[in-house]
Amino acid sequence: MTIQRYIMGFALSLALTLVAYFLVIDNAAHPLILVILGILAITQLAVQLMYFLHLGDEVGPRLKQLSFWFMALILIIVVVGSIWIMNNLNERMMHFSPAEKTKFMLTEYDKGF
Repeated sequence: MTIQRYIMGFALSLALTLVAYFLVIDNAAHPLILVILGILAITQLAVQLMYFLHLGDEVGPRLKQLSFWFMALILIIVVVGSIWIMNNLNERMMHFSPAEKTKFMLTEYDKGF
């Protein structure tokens, strides 16, 4: 790994970050800007993985890649599961007023397990 690759990775990361920054300064709420920011984020992830974590450089058994994809799978499961649980709780509890929520929670607490 040469110093030129690190400099190239740093320059690409800096350029992608600055492009995203200047896009957000003008108008961040436009739907097209949000799509472009998502694409820039994925590109930034690829640059970080290739230039700094050296994910595609090994020659032998691809243990780095295997561990990375396993970590990504676990992360996706945790994030999607958390969003699912929070959405389910929000759906079940938002139709109550605060007083009704308190009353409901107290009656559920009295029932026990």
